[in-house]
Amino acid sequence: MRIIFLGTPEFAAKCLDPLYHSKHEVVAVVTQPDKPTERGGKIEFSEVKKYAITNSIPLFQFPKISRDGLIDLKALNPDIMVTAAYGQLLSQAVLDIPKYGVINVHASILPKYRGASPIQTAIMRGDVETGVTIMQTDIGLDTGDIISIAKTPIFENETAGDLSNRLASIGVEILLETLDKIENGTANYIKQEQLDSTVTSKISKNDCIINWEKSTREIKGLIHAANPNPIARTGLNGQIVKVLRAKLIDFELSEESKALSVGTVLTESSPKRGMFVKTGDGAIELTELQLAGGKAMQGKVILNGRKIKPLDTFDPMTKV
Repeated sequence: MRIIFLGTPEFAAKCLDPLYHSKHEVVAVVTQPDKPTERGGKIEFSEVKKYAITNSIPLFQFPKISRDGLIDLKALNPDIMVTAAYGQLLSQAVLDIPKYGVINVHASILPKYRGASPIQTAIMRGDVETGVTIMQTDIGLDTGDIISIAKTPIFENETAGDLSNRLASIGVEILLETLDKIENGTANYIKQEQLDSTVTSKISKNDCIINWEKSTREIKGLIHAANPNPIARTGLNGQIVKVLRAKLIDFELSEESKALSVGTVLTESSPKRGMFVKTGDGAIELTELQLAGGKAMQGKVILNGRKIKPLDTFDPMTKV
């Protein structure tokens, strides 16, 4: 089939690669317009744009696809369009262009998590299972008919980046199977239940400030959900500390540690054992951090360099 692929981040690029090398013809790629980076304002290409350029695939970047893309997309005469984390809603006029409409690779088990951050939300909420849904796109937000679902467990110390990579691999496999079913007329379309669904929003930096009053599992969920972007953060002596990975502890706190304020580095912490921080219901080990102006390092290494010490207390922050 002649396919137009729409996507933007790394998840989408990982979906595009096997599709490009399949029996189908990717006639064009559509991605979001270029944006300046946060530091320095340098223009940054999306991962999908990089892939399209590397493989000489015709590329479009419409500021608003439903306004600016109709003529170009119709001229390509696609059989189907495939979206994966594209980042714009499609109008009915766009949906009507391909013979088989538009299908979406969505990184959750619909209808549970719709919207922009299903992977992060699943980790943040402590879910033990997620998956990928291939759905027929309609004018709603991830409300179209379900064609295929593949489920997978969420591993204990998996970050959003880790899980996104796995879901992309799973998604491509069922995407190719689904395209075959659509082409040969054997695909089944199941209406979504409209109850028990959550519309997820994009997670901002301010959403990722660690509240040490919360439970250990809530804090760990936030840290892993925010990795690789926008990264959980806390403060120390007026400087921002980014926290990339954490673990649940497997020992009982001393009476001294139980009496400490939340956000305090416990006396049990050491370069050999790790960095343990008091939380609202116990303590958590911070296994990977990034100090202001530095690179990511293990908590043990930071303790060894005395850049953070037992009884140091992370500052409460309200905004970045």
